[in-house]
Amino acid sequence: MRNLVVGLSALALLASATPAFAQEEDTGPITISGSVGLVSDYRFRGFSQTSQDAAIQGGITATHESGFYFGTWGSSVSFAGNAEVDLFGGWSGEVSPGVTVDVGLLYYLYPKHGEGDTDFFEPYVNVTGAIGPVSVKVGANYAWSQSALADNDAIYIHAEPSIAIPGTPFGLNAHVGYASSDGFPGGVDGEVWDWSYGATATWKNLTFGVSYVDTDEPGYIRGSDAAVVFSLTASF
Repeated sequence: MRNLVVGLSALALLASATPAFAQEEDTGPITISGSVGLVSDYRFRGFSQTSQDAAIQGGITATHESGFYFGTWGSSVSFAGNAEVDLFGGWSGEVSPGVTVDVGLLYYLYPKHGEGDTDFFEPYVNVTGAIGPVSVKVGANYAWSQSALADNDAIYIHAEPSIAIPGTPFGLNAHVGYASSDGFPGGVDGEVWDWSYGATATWKNLTFGVSYVDTDEPGYIRGSDAAVVFSLTASF
C-alpha cells in the first residue's frame, strides 16, 4: 500500500510517509509542486504493492507560505482496483535553524472492486535535521483501529539519513523502519523491520534512483524479500 513519495524515496519509497516534490513554481502565497515517475517495483515499508512489477506514480501539492499544505499522490497497484490514491494535509516549518517539523494526516484511498474495506487514515509526524549537505529525518505514523486494518491499530517508526555529494549531481540515502500491528503491515508475527540504501542522480528536473530494499520477513512471503528497485522521476 502507499508512500512516500518521491518514490522511496517510495525510494526515499516510497517509503516513508509524506510525498515530497523537488521543484516548485512560485505562485505568490501558494506554491504548487508535483512529480510523475516510474518505479520498477512499488515497495511500501518493504512490501511490494505491485506483485514485484513496475508502477506509474505521480502527485501534486499546494503549499501556503504559512507552512500549511495539502495534496494528493497516486500509484498503480496490483489489488483493490489497481490504483492507490493518497490524500494528505498538514503543516511543515523550521522550528530552529536546520530543524524542520512536519505534522499531518494521510488518507489511503483505493478505488476497489468487490467486498471488504481498504481505506484508512494515518496521522504522521516527521522531524528533519540538516547540516550542510547531510540531513537526517526521523518520524512516526500511527493508524488507530480501523476496519481496513482488521480492527487493529498500527504504528510505524522510521529514519532516513541522506547526503548530497557537493559539486556533483549525486546523492546517497538510506532508510530503516519498524512496523508493529496485528494487521497490515505487521507481517506474520506482528512486527516487521525494513531497510534500504541507495543512490540518486539528477539532471535538470529528472532524478534517477536505485535502491536495495529488504525486510526481515520469511523469504517465502513474495514481495517482502530483497530486491533492487529503480526509479525515474520528473519534477515540476
